[in-house]
Amino acid sequence: MTKKIIVETSARHIHLSDADLETLFGKGYQLTNKKDLSQPGQFACEEKVTVVGSKGEQKMSVLGPTRSATQVELSLTDARSLGLPAAIRESGDIEGTAGCKLIGPAGEVEIPCGVIAAKRHIHMTPADAAEFGVTDKQIVKVEIETDGRSLVFKDVVCRVSESYATAMHIDTDESNAAGCGREVYGTIIK
Repeated sequence: MTKKIIVETSARHIHLSDADLETLFGKGYQLTNKKDLSQPGQFACEEKVTVVGSKGEQKMSVLGPTRSATQVELSLTDARSLGLPAAIRESGDIEGTAGCKLIGPAGEVEIPCGVIAAKRHIHMTPADAAEFGVTDKQIVKVEIETDGRSLVFKDVVCRVSESYATAMHIDTDESNAAGCGREVYGTIIK
């Protein structure tokens, strides 16, 4: 039997730096954990920020904890509708990407870069990576079988760390293309 991996849909969201959090929400502000996410230590927040592009604006959820740099992660459809160019990048790889304006309840900030469509990826523990026979940064294909929309995702990067829980992340465009429901599993193809 082939071992399968859970496939999770990562909707549009924002990661904030400490400095941008204070600008947007006020000095000393702390994020409010609304719900823990599948990756250890990560959580969806009660807070939302308005992202402004040349064609419009949209409120997006903040994910915690804070990071060293602010990053807006959205689907290519979201980017197009907002009028924001979004490079397909791994999370954290924001150098040379587009920036945008963010508006919070206490202020606004113009980020010089950080707008991305996250490259599809699999978070893996070292033990699971060994079991699946993959290494950190290896590019694989993942087959997802759904009712009427089965497909194979290429260019999936494996990210291996002790701090991860094993799960594949795709954005809402990719999830909709595959007809993903609430619980979907994929098979790694090398």
